[in-house]
Amino acid sequence: MKILATLLVALVALLHFGFLIIEMFLWTTPFAQRSFGMTEAFARESAVLAANQGLYNGFLAAGLVWGLVANENGRAIKIFFLACVIVAGLYGAATAKLSILFIQALPAALALAAVLLSHERR
Repeated sequence: MKILATLLVALVALLHFGFLIIEMFLWTTPFAQRSFGMTEAFARESAVLAANQGLYNGFLAAGLVWGLVANENGRAIKIFFLACVIVAGLYGAATAKLSILFIQALPAALALAAVLLSHERR
């Protein structure tokens, strides 16, 4: 279970690093426009907001990586950042697009469950 937990946490970190790349650097490209169902004009108008959001996704990814490499408190760090991802995913699903629930919140919830099941309490 510990290997599964590590893989799921790493997957969530990679997803958020990917969101950073898309939102900060690729937002106005045809790929991002298709992925998010945006017009070129909307992509240009919202690029600064998307970059800000991308930066926050980068912080989530960094926190998850920190949790993976931390010797002490790694479990607590992973739990905290996975909970942040879940809350952000639930909020995004409720306010922006339902698919965020499955792309962001569900993988984080599965990773959190694996982390909780794989570690003994100290």
